[in-house]
Amino acid sequence: MWSTAVVLALLTATAPVASAATAPVGTARATAAAARPQPLERHFDNRAVSDDGRPGEADFDGSGGSLSAQDLAAAGWTPGRSLTVQGARLTWPDRVAGEPDNVRADGQSVRVRGRGDALAFLVAGTGGSPARGTGTVRYGDGTRSSYRLTAPDWRTGPLATKAVALPHVNTPDGQVAERARLYVVTVPVVRGREVASVSLPRNRSLHVFDLAVRPLSSGWTGTWAASTSGYTAVGPWTDRTLRLVVHTSAGGPRVRIRLDNTFAGAPVRVGSATVAVRAAGAAPRGAPVPLSFRGAAETVIPAGAQVYSDPVAFDVPPGSDLLVSFHLPGTVTAAPVHRLALQTSYVSEPGDHARDGSAAAYTSTITTWPLLTGVDVGGGPGSVVVLGDSITDGEKSAPDANRRWPDLLAARLRGEGTVPRYGVLNQGISANRVVGDRYPGDGVSTDTGGVSALNRLDRDVLAQTSARTVVVFQGVNDVRWGATSGQVIAGLRKIAARGHARGLRVLAATIAPCEGETRCTAAADAERVEVNTWMRRAGVFDGVLDFDAVLRDPDRPSRLLPAYDSGDHLHPGGAGLAALAESVDLRMLRR
Repeated sequence: MWSTAVVLALLTATAPVASAATAPVGTARATAAAARPQPLERHFDNRAVSDDGRPGEADFDGSGGSLSAQDLAAAGWTPGRSLTVQGARLTWPDRVAGEPDNVRADGQSVRVRGRGDALAFLVAGTGGSPARGTGTVRYGDGTRSSYRLTAPDWRTGPLATKAVALPHVNTPDGQVAERARLYVVTVPVVRGREVASVSLPRNRSLHVFDLAVRPLSSGWTGTWAASTSGYTAVGPWTDRTLRLVVHTSAGGPRVRIRLDNTFAGAPVRVGSATVAVRAAGAAPRGAPVPLSFRGAAETVIPAGAQVYSDPVAFDVPPGSDLLVSFHLPGTVTAAPVHRLALQTSYVSEPGDHARDGSAAAYTSTITTWPLLTGVDVGGGPGSVVVLGDSITDGEKSAPDANRRWPDLLAARLRGEGTVPRYGVLNQGISANRVVGDRYPGDGVSTDTGGVSALNRLDRDVLAQTSARTVVVFQGVNDVRWGATSGQVIAGLRKIAARGHARGLRVLAATIAPCEGETRCTAAADAERVEVNTWMRRAGVFDGVLDFDAVLRDPDRPSRLLPAYDSGDHLHPGGAGLAALAESVDLRMLRR
């Protein structure tokens, strides 16, 4: 099993490569011309997409297999369509079915421009196993760095990390009911340095449909976020408006929202959207402010993609409740959700009620956050991202009270004068693990434990707005369900390495004890202790928050201090969550 579709790129800035002085003039000119960077589409040499009625017009994998143009259209992946995935804007090739629409990687030099933290590749492999290779990034100042890219196979790769899965594979003998996968894989670049071109790896089983530099989110601070924990049945909602309540950490004079159609197989249409400061319940304080998407009032989010609203002048108070409202004009029967919101939100009677200045139309409630995954504010120093499980998600904290430990940490930061007032982004998912997927990553499911921390790291941490520091507080669910300390340690090492490669400060929190809970056996506790010992001694992280020491009973270190125990022996109660937030040395968050 692959832990992630992303393979760490080792960045090594070197001097520019000089042309060979001894080569004949004609040969040197021909070589230079051949190596001159070209737009990716000029390199297209493979046909991946076929019309269902003419499957023989494409041969993606060398055996006649291809992607269905009709399935792609049904997912919202139409020719020339702009797709934002993991913060990177990519384009599905603007080609008719049966025309060349991708390149088999063979060292081609591709013209790419931009500054950012990563290169994003829209890829798939066709060799039956992951297609790997090493390429080169060249910068405008003449330096370069290497990267390693892995493209999971289009028919056997992990669903947990796919960008989109299609229901069929076209073959010369007809359609096969089999999931065809496409992936967006990111690799680091030298942060903020102008990219001029990219040389692709040499592996013709690795197919590239598009690539782009993922830009830095300069000028923005993430103030609220939630991870997509699964794709579940909802409603069904037809012509309804959702009014979701979220609590800010940092404030600012501008705002934008992010909607994600993660794990979906079909697009979702948003008819309109607004933002307002909440007065009480579903009632706003003042008229809701309309949001737009690339200048339009409505938008369609393709399967697996995301959209950001356009920036709008709006004073977002720190530590306040916002109402984010959006109209769903069609019928929505399933949606990506964050299940454990611990917050009451609202669903309207039929109609577009996003601009309503009263709560009258909002007659139903929900306790999940569907589709909405982020709120950003203008300016500010950036954000701290907390990657965690149910303890971070707020299990056993009071509903509608914003007493999760990251909320309390944000309140401390707002009162500080010596440490920047970072936004705090809670990326906890109840039941989540470091190395094992709970939700399979595709299709409608009742399991909302999410894909593993490794498989969601790029989306939930590395691609988050203005992330500066990540705090990793996970592992108890792994050892409770049979993972060894070695497996957890290996996963945490990868998280640290990938975070460092993107320029993040990476902190780890030791795993809290849980004796008395059914699955917290003596054997599980022994694995937990081994992980914690490694964390404290390994020097892999930029700092360690000893949450184990904060929460444990000194007379019986394998269990929670009774005053901090919620009663289930696994989750801290309100006092324990407050103790966690208070124990953080805020200076450790500074990057």
